[in-house]
This record gives sequence, structure tokens and C-alpha cells, in this order.
Amino acid sequence: MSPENSEASASETSAALSLLSAAAVRERSHRMLALALDDSLPNFRIHPERMDGVVDLVLQTTREAYPSLDVPFHSRWRHFVLDGDDRWSTTASQVRWPDRAARARAEFDLAIVSVFLDAGAGPSWRYRDPKSGAAIGRSEGLALASLAMFENFMFSTNAHDPLRVDAGALANLSVADAARGLQVSETNPLVGLEGRVELLRSLGKLVASKPEIFGQHDTPRPGGLFDHLAARAENGRLPAPVILSELLQQLGPIWPSRLTLGGIPLGDCWKHPSLTTDDATNNLVPLHKLSQWLAYSLIEPLQTSGIEVTDIDGLTGLAEYRNGGLFIDSGVLAFRDPQDAEREHAVASALVVEWRTLTVALLDRLAEGLRKKLGVDAVSLPLAKILQGGSWAAGRKLARERRADASPPVKVISDGTVF
Repeated sequence: MSPENSEASASETSAALSLLSAAAVRERSHRMLALALDDSLPNFRIHPERMDGVVDLVLQTTREAYPSLDVPFHSRWRHFVLDGDDRWSTTASQVRWPDRAARARAEFDLAIVSVFLDAGAGPSWRYRDPKSGAAIGRSEGLALASLAMFENFMFSTNAHDPLRVDAGALANLSVADAARGLQVSETNPLVGLEGRVELLRSLGKLVASKPEIFGQHDTPRPGGLFDHLAARAENGRLPAPVILSELLQQLGPIWPSRLTLGGIPLGDCWKHPSLTTDDATNNLVPLHKLSQWLAYSLIEPLQTSGIEVTDIDGLTGLAEYRNGGLFIDSGVLAFRDPQDAEREHAVASALVVEWRTLTVALLDRLAEGLRKKLGVDAVSLPLAKILQGGSWAAGRKLARERRADASPPVKVISDGTVF
């Protein structure tokens, strides 16, 4: 390789790594918002005067669910609770863990697999919970299904320990096994089942190939990432953005073939013609939704293990359809072409990228409005609590009011690995 090519390659690698962070997601989303406020985006107009109504709705929704405003973090752990029955806590309390790290590895295993199964399920799918008899859809149903799969040896190769996820079990996961665990059938279809299985298989192969990261104290397992992150803590403290950066760098290769730069997979990163730069990241918009959802979900296991997680607000809001739907259904965002509400759109389309990116920046604006109204700061009311309280539930509430199937206001063609 010539010196010029080597220098260009190094420059592209550096540019790629700059996109694998929460800071990059936030910076580019606010640049997109600035374009919207200048009325210069191709797909959406913005009506910022309607944000006050969204602040009021989210505050009302939060108070209904949490009257004292003592809101937990938005994470996968909330979905393992059904009608006050905390399924995982009950299971974990019955185990004699040899130490706190052993429990943390199991919780990392569960969170990672459960989150990677948690893309949009579609409006028809339901999980019939054997314990309660309830039929539960969407994220909550996927959570309970994945927990049952975890507890029933679906991901373990250790005959004496179901509460683990082994790399080999993931790498060999069949669509039929996943369909059985998720109760998928012709009458109970799940959007993107094959895409989810392929993602877990890729995860298993990657984990097996990196024992120095995932097998420091055990055979390779996703939960081995706990030990890697614990080693990054300084004086028992770990910034939340470091969790995300490590997830993106360590797990980046598992995502379906999308954009790469300098040989580095960019994950949940897309192109939008309006977002221009003068370097190799021109038109690139990082969002990292599932990885950030996972980062939020790893905070509590780290805390339980004794590590203090700092700068939680360094993560961003999630570019997904409930938060995004909140801003369209409330009128903050409006389609330039009303017919776009009826069309189906690919995840990589400029319209979907624009919508998701604006969602991240508008969640920051929402957070500012809520804190001002309540007279609190970001430490007292971090974004992780606003999402939980909050914006996600309010988005679902509006969707139920406006559409019989509670579907999002944008029809997205999903492969089961983004939403």
C-alpha cells in the first residue's frame, strides 16, 4: 500500500470510529433539527410551537404511572415485570451466586440476547404467557418470551446451568427453535424472525472468536463483556457513553451488511442527503438505537455488581417508532407529502432516517421542557427516566388513539434488526 493510500485508510478508520459514539448521534441529530427549523428538509416540516403540548402529555403520562415521579431507568428490565410480578428478580433471588460478578454475567447474557430479539414484532404477534395466561404483544411479549427461553436452556450448553448464554448455542440456533420459543406460527406471525435468528447466530460466532473479550473468566459468552467493562472502570466508576462505545466496537461486526468505512462496520448508521460534511463521514447519520437500548439495559447489572455508572445523560434518546411516533401524532412533525403516511418506507430511506434523527434531537428538547416545568436538573431527571416515564408510553398512547392496531404513523419495512 502506498503512503497516500495508507494515510487515506487511516483517515477513514478514524472517521468511522468517530461515528461509534453517543456524542456523534447527538451532534448529527441536532444538526438535522437545525435544518428542520430552517424548513430545509425534504420529508418533514416541524411545528416547534406544539412542543409545549408534548411536554404536558409526557408529564401527565409519567404522573399516571409514577405519581411520586420516582421513575426507574428505561431498560429491558422493566419488561420482565408483569402486573407487579418481577420475573427476573424472583428467579435471581433463588440462585446462590458465587459472587456479584457471576450474577452480572448472567444478567448481561439475558439483556444482550433479549434486546437483540427486541425489534418491532408487528401488530399481530402475541406471546401467550404460561404463568398468567395473558396474551402480550410487542416489546413486553418479546421480553417475557426471551426470559422463558433463557430459563429453559434455549441458549445454554451447560446441563446444570440454564441461566447462561453460550457462544456455541447461539451460533447454532435454528429458526425452528426460535419460532418455538417465540410461539411463532401461521396464525401468530412475527416480523423479521429470520433476521433476529441470523443476528443471534452472528453474535455467537463473534463471541466465540474473541475469548480475550468474552471469555476472561469463563467459556466465551456475551456476559463475558461484563469483565471487559469492569476493567474499564476507574475507581469503581464507569461513564455510560463508554458502555455504548464498547458495545459498538466489540459487537459491530454482527449487524447485517450495511455501511462500512475504513473497513469498520457502522451498524445503525445511514445516509441522508441533507447532512453534509467535508470529510469521509459526509451524509452519514449514526443512530445506534438497539445498542443504546442495550447500553441503558446494562447499567443496572453494573450497578448491582458494585460499579457506579456515571454520565447517564451522555447517552441519547432512542430513535425508534414510539418516541418518533409521539412527535408525528402530536403534530410536531408533519409529512411534506401527506401520501407518505400511506406508503411503506425502507429503513434506509431518507424519510425514515430523517424521522429517526429528528426524534433523537426532539427528545433532548422534550427533556429540557420537562426539567424546566418541574424545576429540576438532568441529574434528578435524566433522559433515561424521561424515556421510561414518559415519552415511549405517551407515543404508544397516541398511536392507540389514532390507529386501531396501534401501529406507528410511519409504515416501515422492517427486517427485525432496527426497530
